[in-house]
Amino acid sequence: MTQITASTVLPARREQITLHTDDGLTLVGELARPAEHDPVATLIALHPLPTHGGMMDSHILRKASYRLPALADLAVLRFNTRGTISERGRSEGEFGASETERYDVAAAIAWATAAGLPRLWLLGWSFGTELALKWGNEPAVEGAILLSPPLKRAGDAELDAWAASGKPLLVLVPELDDYLRPDEARRRFARVPQAELIAVDRAKHLWVGEPAVRIVLGEIVRRVNPAAWPLPTEWKD
Repeated sequence: MTQITASTVLPARREQITLHTDDGLTLVGELARPAEHDPVATLIALHPLPTHGGMMDSHILRKASYRLPALADLAVLRFNTRGTISERGRSEGEFGASETERYDVAAAIAWATAAGLPRLWLLGWSFGTELALKWGNEPAVEGAILLSPPLKRAGDAELDAWAASGKPLLVLVPELDDYLRPDEARRRFARVPQAELIAVDRAKHLWVGEPAVRIVLGEIVRRVNPAAWPLPTEWKD
């Protein structure tokens, strides 16, 4: 047995993908699936603010793709929104402050649907939560998981739309978040009766450290594939 650490990469089928938006851009990404069988559900990852270093390789999203196909039978689709660069490459276009990114979210959902991936869940982190709330409330999407939602670009109108949809929202709010802390988050998300809000003690906006990562990944799996919860901390070689 090998201890799962910050640098652990578990077996998966990984392929580079490209997404094509309705406004004519090509976006770069990656799909990770379980190594030997079909996934039971799919996470479409929406990364933090690219003007502040956010990208498809932002650490929580990268670790989800490294671990969850093997540990929880999940597919993880990551991509760079327009104008964003990472080791995978640069997506075409320019940052749209959450507006033109509507086409990016739509392209990812369309690609996953065309690929036959099951049970689509959005996994948004910070800026990615704004994209999920604003543009991800689509028929093909089963629900959304929000990490460190700032609720700046998305607001009450988007929350009301999610409330009306009845689709589940899992909201993880760090106790020491830079933008939206648990008490205010509870007040704001009270508009969405089906939202499950979890305040995470001592955590910060960037979820730095393996204990924080394990909490986040564990809560994702508890909601999306509870049969695989709790996640192990060791891997059988």
